[in-house]
Amino acid sequence: MIDRVDDSQRGSPHLPPLAPADLPAYPGSFWRLVGPGAVLVGLSIGAGELIIWPTAVGRYGSGMIWAAGVGILFQMIINLEVARYTLATGETAYTGYARLWRGYAVVFIILNVTSWLLPGWARSCGSALRALVLGPRVTPAEGGPDWLWTALTFAIVTLALFGPKVIYRSVERWTESMVIIAVLGLIILAALVGTADHWKAVVRGAVNLGHKEPSVGYPRFFSWIVFAGAGGTANLFYSFYLRDKNMGMGARIPVLTNILRDRQPRDSLTGYRFPDHEPNVKRWRRWWRHALQDQLLFFWLLNSFTILLFIFASLAVVHPMTERGLVQWDGLRAYYQGKEIGFLALEALALGRMFPPAMTIFLLVAVATLLSTQLTLVDGVARSLSDLIHTNFAFARRKPLGVWYAWVAGAWIMLGCVLTYVLETSTRAQSFLFLTGFSGGIAMAIYCPLTMLMNRRFLPASARPGPLMMGLMGLASAFYVGYAVYSVFTLLAR
Repeated sequence: MIDRVDDSQRGSPHLPPLAPADLPAYPGSFWRLVGPGAVLVGLSIGAGELIIWPTAVGRYGSGMIWAAGVGILFQMIINLEVARYTLATGETAYTGYARLWRGYAVVFIILNVTSWLLPGWARSCGSALRALVLGPRVTPAEGGPDWLWTALTFAIVTLALFGPKVIYRSVERWTESMVIIAVLGLIILAALVGTADHWKAVVRGAVNLGHKEPSVGYPRFFSWIVFAGAGGTANLFYSFYLRDKNMGMGARIPVLTNILRDRQPRDSLTGYRFPDHEPNVKRWRRWWRHALQDQLLFFWLLNSFTILLFIFASLAVVHPMTERGLVQWDGLRAYYQGKEIGFLALEALALGRMFPPAMTIFLLVAVATLLSTQLTLVDGVARSLSDLIHTNFAFARRKPLGVWYAWVAGAWIMLGCVLTYVLETSTRAQSFLFLTGFSGGIAMAIYCPLTMLMNRRFLPASARPGPLMMGLMGLASAFYVGYAVYSVFTLLAR
């Protein structure tokens, strides 16, 4: 049985309509398909959880922790709606937006570039690796500049992406390993430095809804909320992970392969739409239940757990120092002042003063979290830009998707090294991470409403979001749109 695809389902005329096909059956084991949610966690527990929120708590205390919880909750809802479209069609969310209007392809190319161009995430990883290898007291002048160590981390990323034949499989294995290291290390740190009073402060901050320190501007506060989780266009990377894990209709889409290892890659530009009869409806319900379980277990629970542990460590170690005016403690003023990336050295030395092994554990956790973020960001940006270009522009189809991926990933790695070198002497290194979070929030304000419209317009009736999910997604959209408009207005007014 094949249902008719009307004009509203055809979308933009530059793309063919969704082809009719039955939804693949669920393989029967949740753990067999574990991976996409864990990779998204590996992307999430980077600069935002390791640096941005612990820095905020170290300076201002626990009163604004609730905002991190809001960010993670809203992003879980967004992830589910992105998963809905990919599981039902096999297409990425980007292709769905382009079905609404071809110009969105250009919009999201620009948003990916502006969100991730400044390599604060890579520079933080390089500085953490230097601190782990040489010690946190070693300055860039003594142990090598940031750009050199950043280039080393990019070399590791290059080996991970262009060594194996199937790119996603390598990303999944690397990221899951880094997440395990980070979680175990954080649990050990919490046991070493924490007290019951610190946990009470965390709980009070988590329920202190609506509180914002007066000295914190809304644009910066907005960027912190965006950083609580994946944030920006990174949430849309979930589409690629689901497809390459052969989940839902993604099982009908060829996986992305390494062009250096696979000279005959198989491309697929667009996806499918399943007929709304009973067998497909039952299969869809099972796939949707899997998406719910995946997001609740990995993105919401594991993400919340890790960010609270990072915040807990900062509250126990760094905040008491800042309250006593000891941010310049132990000769760290020149290294720390004006640089959020120097926060790693501050916290590592403070932990070392309390328990010498804790310093090494913390730096190992830092490298693991930041390297997983760096790997998944390079992969995700390369997938996004190559998918947007290859799917929406006829000239790009002369080359396989894998070629475009290799070009974009290689260019992004080289550009990251160059930009880190050029901006090495900047006294405003914190703008690396602030601009990434702020522009990422603008992206979310744009694609949240588009995701609602896309899922209502193109999906079979049984796969469309119901009143509950539409309501939750509406709240998320209103939040990101409202904060984005206010933040832009505030910046322009200044």
